[in-house]
Amino acid sequence: MSVVVSTRVRLARNLKDYPFPSRLSQQGGEKVIEKVKSAIKNSNSSIASDFSFIKLENLTPVQCVSLVEKHLVSPEFISNTSGRALMLSSDNSISIMLNEEDHIRLQVITDGLSLEQAYDTADRLDTLLDESLDFAFDEKLGYLTQCPTNLGTGMRASVMLHLPALEKSRAISRIAGNLSKLGLTIRGAHGEGTEPKGAMYQLSNQVTLGISEKAAIENLKNITQQLVAQENQARERMCKSIDIQDAVSRSLGLLGSAIIMTHDEALKLLSNVRFGILSGQITNVTIDTVDKLMSAVEPATLSVDSGKNLSAQERDIQRAKILRETLS
Repeated sequence: MSVVVSTRVRLARNLKDYPFPSRLSQQGGEKVIEKVKSAIKNSNSSIASDFSFIKLENLTPVQCVSLVEKHLVSPEFISNTSGRALMLSSDNSISIMLNEEDHIRLQVITDGLSLEQAYDTADRLDTLLDESLDFAFDEKLGYLTQCPTNLGTGMRASVMLHLPALEKSRAISRIAGNLSKLGLTIRGAHGEGTEPKGAMYQLSNQVTLGISEKAAIENLKNITQQLVAQENQARERMCKSIDIQDAVSRSLGLLGSAIIMTHDEALKLLSNVRFGILSGQITNVTIDTVDKLMSAVEPATLSVDSGKNLSAQERDIQRAKILRETLS
């Protein structure tokens, strides 16, 4: 299942006695943050013991963008840092965005195709919060959310997929059209409005009303397995091509020797190498190494990790250095 890079389950919740964040006063926002923070910190659950608390306004713009690059928060969340906070587990697998579009956006990320595992963790945290917080809930509509598209379960589940063969064969647009009829959507790695880079795509459920969480999870899992099968079939055909084999070999050579490397070029070449590993052409590099590099070479993350704001050229030089040292 190495086609599936990671799994994410996100729950949207709001507190009953407070307006939605778009109409929430600064004082009300602080009260929401304190209530959720206390609910986590004062619980007896071991899962709640290792969260750090971060006020978004205390972060630099570059640090905020790096959180988006790592898929820990949404682009919307960092668009306005005032009155917003983040609770983050020590291993970065759980993040709770406070006062984004909804009061609570609880997110769990796990490796590979692990929808049940991610949902189980999210559900346990949701239950923990529900014990001391009064969520906005309607018997007919389910959980009430600021955007009507999240009404019902308030759950969005997604999988991150590496689909170089389907992308190369130009099958993605056809697949996207079929998926929309099944209540699913496929888009760039950072969600709505983002272009896919490095052949990374996010597949997620669109329907949250009139369907249970487990039914939505099962539907997404079944469709994911079908996409994985299609990708693997396309890869079998592609990996026999001498042109593809040459592209994979050249990609590894460039990554291990280049002095300057742009972000888009790095992701394209790393995608080729990842393909080469899975096809058996490359045996001295692991999938885990490539996946970590795809995150490490992101622009803002490079600056954060270096401890200073880097210019575009400095980022390209630093990116090439990291790639060279890891893959040469």
